[in-house]
Amino acid sequence: MNPHPIRPPSRSSFLSVIFDAPTRLRLERLGRVLWHDGSPAAAEHIDRHLPQTIALIGQSPLDRARLDRAPHLRAVFNVESNFLGNIDYAECERRGIPVLSTAPVYAQPVAEMALAMAISLARRMHEADAALRAGREFKGDNHDSFLLHGKPLAIVGLGNTGRALLPLLRPFSREIFVHDPWIPPAVLREKDVIPATLDECFARARVVFLLAAVTSENAGQIGQKQFASMAKGSVVILASRAALVNFPELLAAARSGHIRAGIDVWPEEPIPRDEPGRATPNTLLQAHRAGSVPEIQTLIGQFVVDDLEAIVAGAPPQRCQRAVLETVAKLRSIPVGAWSLGA
Repeated sequence: MNPHPIRPPSRSSFLSVIFDAPTRLRLERLGRVLWHDGSPAAAEHIDRHLPQTIALIGQSPLDRARLDRAPHLRAVFNVESNFLGNIDYAECERRGIPVLSTAPVYAQPVAEMALAMAISLARRMHEADAALRAGREFKGDNHDSFLLHGKPLAIVGLGNTGRALLPLLRPFSREIFVHDPWIPPAVLREKDVIPATLDECFARARVVFLLAAVTSENAGQIGQKQFASMAKGSVVILASRAALVNFPELLAAARSGHIRAGIDVWPEEPIPRDEPGRATPNTLLQAHRAGSVPEIQTLIGQFVVDDLEAIVAGAPPQRCQRAVLETVAKLRSIPVGAWSLGA
């Protein structure tokens, strides 16, 4: 039994952070663990141990040839929390091998940050803070501030983060629109939200939270048309993937003053020094840090071990997100090579 945790080399203490002592002990009780730290594991290292491996943690490339050399493989875990294009998902599905992501771990912190950004933009809290620090008064300049309370709100993408955000929004509004083409309207109504088209979300909501995964069908779909349909001074929060929007058109809408934009994700990361967004007014900027809360890091390891214990016991995984064959092929996640994940 050889689970293989493989970590990105840029994070020297990644394994020790996500696998605290109790979780590490639980993992090692399941069988022999080959811990690999430092640089990415060589292909020879992975291939040598595949015949005995029951779980691969780190999402090294797995084509059909490699799967043929792993007759005991029962699960693949990606602790970077995305689904990459380096796995034969159809073959894993055929063999009953779940490919799992720890993405749900990040849902709550991203949801809380998204709400905080929306409130700050609606009340211009960050701008008042900056003005006061610069020696200017901002006390009475609330002419275009607004409350979230009683306003129509919208969520685009009711995945892990959208579901975490939903209960945070309910105290503010009874009118919450949701656009998610992967969820039937009847299911959305059961969640006590209003199914809506993408255009309806922008035209009717005062704040729109963009939390959808980027797919081959929606990349760049949101742009000037949607932003122009919003009431002046409305708020857009971009907290999933930058490729979901036409980024220059998002910045243009903010620069014109028609909308205010909260941006946590960028077309290029690390963010270039000459990125136009750095100087765009009517924005609240973060550097892809909404999910980076230290207290949740150990949950990554716990999710992995919880599900691996279940799989070893013959039960289905419950904690991590499972790659769904019908949708995973459409995802445009972090390109292979953006992180060094395994061999």
